[in-house]
Amino acid sequence: MTSTLPAPTGTTAPPDDAESTRGAWLVVMKREIVVRALNKTFLVGLLVSVAIIAALAAFMAWQGSRTDSFTVAVPAGDAAATAAVESAAAIPEEQGGGAELTTLEVPDDAAARAALADGDADGWLHPAPGGDGWVLTGEAAPDSTLTRLLTAGVAAETLDANAEAAGTTAAELTAGGTLTTDRVDGDAVDSQTLFFASFALALLFFIGALGSGQMIAGSVVEEKQSRLVEIMATAVPLRHLLAGKILGSSVVALAQNVVFAAVGLAALSFTPTASILPSLSTSLVWFVLFFAVGFLGLAALYAVAGALASRTEDLQHTTTPMTMAIMGVYFLTFSASGTFETVLSYVPVANVVSMPVRVLSGDAAWWEPIVSLLILAAFAVAALLVSERAYRGALLQTGGRLSWSRALRSA
Repeated sequence: MTSTLPAPTGTTAPPDDAESTRGAWLVVMKREIVVRALNKTFLVGLLVSVAIIAALAAFMAWQGSRTDSFTVAVPAGDAAATAAVESAAAIPEEQGGGAELTTLEVPDDAAARAALADGDADGWLHPAPGGDGWVLTGEAAPDSTLTRLLTAGVAAETLDANAEAAGTTAAELTAGGTLTTDRVDGDAVDSQTLFFASFALALLFFIGALGSGQMIAGSVVEEKQSRLVEIMATAVPLRHLLAGKILGSSVVALAQNVVFAAVGLAALSFTPTASILPSLSTSLVWFVLFFAVGFLGLAALYAVAGALASRTEDLQHTTTPMTMAIMGVYFLTFSASGTFETVLSYVPVANVVSMPVRVLSGDAAWWEPIVSLLILAAFAVAALLVSERAYRGALLQTGGRLSWSRALRSA
């Protein structure tokens, strides 16, 4: 059974005139920002997240600059085997090479096997029995990169030898056989990079929306449970209280995502993906705009979720719809593609992630982000209007959880 909290003894009703309440929402907003900024859990989480982003970028930079080194055992005096290893080592990096190969001459098969067992050699290249081809032997299965490089090296050396025997050259035999690649979408981001970018944007949305939303709901129910809201309601109109909480939490959530994005962009500049930073920066600007607008609506809904609860224990029930929606956006957006992704880029709140991803891929026309942002703004306005009514109807009622319909009727 719920009941409406009575006004505290000796207090007056909230002032309604604009002059006396002017700037009340600003005071509440500043309080929310200060409380959140001084929250140790929030600060620790922020620092840990920044450290993780920097560490991942450092790992990617290390992976991109790392050069594999292999030692290949070859029979002593076998010029063909040595030439094959040298050909493999000379494969240009853009053709899949980039590894360092060195040869280790061994006098016999026993010495080659000993080198493999002792770790002095990563592979043993020797003629196949009967002289039909070559064999690469390893202590276990030979490394795939080494196998790929030596396959190309052996093929190149064999082609040179056969061409010389035929009185021609390998260049003449392969004339006209060069294959180059091209793409009809110009300089669009490749699919793998696009997938990781969409995953990162979806994760930023998930962390920002869920973390900040839960804090709004928790703040509302704590003030309600401690009856602090009774005192606040005598001095601040409830709509000003709601506006201050929404704006304060939105500022913090947006600042958090801007920090994450800035750290990510700075870190990516040291990785092999630095070439896509201009396109990625444009996409991130759109993401920040979409998140700023979309989170206003989500923050209002989370504030109502806190008002619907009478105790902190009730939050798990009242915030479940928003949590499920945010998780759905997270899982759907980073894995979406094709027509489904196009549809999601116009659906609030999924377009917070999907439209910036389409901008990054080059799939969206110049007007599409603007239209999608207007749709998201309409959703935010509708959510704010409905939430303001439900918030006023639920905040001063205690005795158990309330439903949305009852809160709207009680406004």
